[in-house]
Amino acid sequence: MTSPTWTLRPVGAADVEPIAELRAEVMRPDLVRLGRYDEHRVRQRFRDTCSGRYTSVVEVDGALAGSVTVRPDGRGGRLLEHFYLAAGQQGRGLGSAVLRQVLAEADAAGEPVRLVVVQGSAARRLYERHGFVRESEDRIDVVMVRPAGPPAAQRTAPGG
Repeated sequence: MTSPTWTLRPVGAADVEPIAELRAEVMRPDLVRLGRYDEHRVRQRFRDTCSGRYTSVVEVDGALAGSVTVRPDGRGGRLLEHFYLAAGQQGRGLGSAVLRQVLAEADAAGEPVRLVVVQGSAARRLYERHGFVRESEDRIDVVMVRPAGPPAAQRTAPGG
């Protein structure tokens, strides 16, 4: 499957509310299932933690398609957060393409990447396909980590 043509750009003030709304839409099914959906809190969490330094807007054909935040992790490495794609962009390879770029940058720096995904989220399968493994979990969240890999230039092809 070929992913759509996409770009990342720094988040701006005008992006905060559209992304907060996108977060609410994307997270709603899982949070409702877990009995944790709060109409205000789901949006406010993004507003409170959105960072012009660490958050990027995913654009497809110049239109907002999602977001991703990659910030330093207090335990070492990087923390991947606020990785949301609009429903119409899911299942087309875009998430994998964005994730590959994020992981390549972490690998170039020799850093692991951690994230938190809610229990039962379909996104967990995406992360597992890209080498993330469960580090810990509770009844709501699963903390996953992907150890640093060698920089892409040092990888060899299978059998090579």
